Amino acid sequence: MNAFRYGQDHLTASIALKLARKEIQGILSAETIEKVKASSEAVEKIAKGERIVYGINTGFGPLCTSKISASDTQTLQENLLKSHAVGVGEPVDLEISRLMLVLKAHALAQGFSGIRLETLERIIWMLENDLIPVVPIQGSVGASGDLAPLSHLFLPLIGMGKIHYQGEIQKTSEVFNRLKIKALKLGPKEGLALINGTQFMAAHGVKVVERLHNLLSHASITGAMMIEGLMGSVKPFSAELHQLRPYAGNQHVAQTILNLLHDSEIVASHLHCARVQDPYSLRCMPQVHGASWNAFRHVKEILEIEINSVTDNPVVFNENHTISGGHFHGQPIALPLDYATLAASEIGNISDRRIYLSIEGDTPGVPKLLLKETGLNSGLMIPQYTTAALASENKGLCFPASADSIPTSLGQEDHVSMGSIGARKALRVIENVEKILGIELFYAAQAMDYHAPLKSGKIMTAIYQKVRELIDPVVSDRIMYEDMETAIDLVKSGELVNLAKSVADQEGLAFETEWSKLFKF
Repeated sequence: MNAFRYGQDHLTASIALKLARKEIQGILSAETIEKVKASSEAVEKIAKGERIVYGINTGFGPLCTSKISASDTQTLQENLLKSHAVGVGEPVDLEISRLMLVLKAHALAQGFSGIRLETLERIIWMLENDLIPVVPIQGSVGASGDLAPLSHLFLPLIGMGKIHYQGEIQKTSEVFNRLKIKALKLGPKEGLALINGTQFMAAHGVKVVERLHNLLSHASITGAMMIEGLMGSVKPFSAELHQLRPYAGNQHVAQTILNLLHDSEIVASHLHCARVQDPYSLRCMPQVHGASWNAFRHVKEILEIEINSVTDNPVVFNENHTISGGHFHGQPIALPLDYATLAASEIGNISDRRIYLSIEGDTPGVPKLLLKETGLNSGLMIPQYTTAALASENKGLCFPASADSIPTSLGQEDHVSMGSIGARKALRVIENVEKILGIELFYAAQAMDYHAPLKSGKIMTAIYQKVRELIDPVVSDRIMYEDMETAIDLVKSGELVNLAKSVADQEGLAFETEWSKLFKF
């Protein structure tokens, strides 16, 4: 795909990121332009007529019974942006702001919001020319739209607020003056159309989908490496076992780990040992990791409904048919985002258990604390404290934000989703789990060192060698935080998953499973 037609093509999380990163171009087709113009004209007629329609010729929220004259329409919409730009805290990540612009452009381009073509084109122009609004991270309750964040996002349209430009945060007015750009004058309903919607939550959701997919893929790699390091059994990953409880995620994880461990001399060396069962953190990876994959699939499906929806209010079908509804309410994605938070946290929880297991010294040939000479040396005792701290922090973050609601707007908005808080928490938990998996990678490679000269299969050998290119084995106590950061960066980068795929392709081996298409990002 070289170009994406806003308001017309089906948007996915992957495509949204490509648009935000300018890897593909977003355009407006002739058909979309006509729909946008027709919607804008309908709103203009309503504004000039006698029929009262919320947000076009009335005040907002509890002021919905206040009639606004046609001559005050522009002031009404600009006041809305100014009065609702009440966010606090650090700016959201620049890519989140870019994603918000992408998602809003796609929603407005569907032609049910009354936005003018000029306004929509300015949003796309700002994205393409890297004039990206500064959006504070706190202030949305996830209903009535992400009002505060979206107000900050669109203040620059009227020459106000701040933007990221040329690597700096600058006042919009100053940048516009230098570039000789005129601020827009908003038409009827435009302010409301801009700030009603779930684009703050959904933009975070896009990042959740991307990073959760990467995290889950690496959990299979670190888990497989730990099976080798601790000489775990591969029988719990057998296809016939998982056909009896055929969750797609469980089967996907079981087959992925078998593919990763294909032709492993380490695994083959203890096929007939006396150990009957491994601890759950090894044996139950298909069930635990698989449940999180199933959650990922649900979150992705829900998110893609959301980012292809019209989420402002009122919805304008034509000049005689408008409906004030509740599509701005974030509950449909707030619940799945809380689910994603829990799904990510559990991956960190079980990873920490494997890390702990690896230092107990119960695996033949693998010393306690993963170091032969301890006493004078503490070995790999203490990095597990870090993973325990991260796993515990995640548990505190897992309380569902969507379980809370605080009435706003003098009771007019008496139930809110708090999905914006859940979305932010999901990314915090994912970041913590990326760190846990990085440390597990560090530990698993250390455990595997003790099985030489036995080798892994081709895929895991390549992964192990990549780790050892960057991180030396620990032979005595040293400062390890830089090694941990290197391993964490490896997980975040996605490099190991790409390496596994590359080796599998070169060697004619399987890495993808028949279920991979269900979990495609």
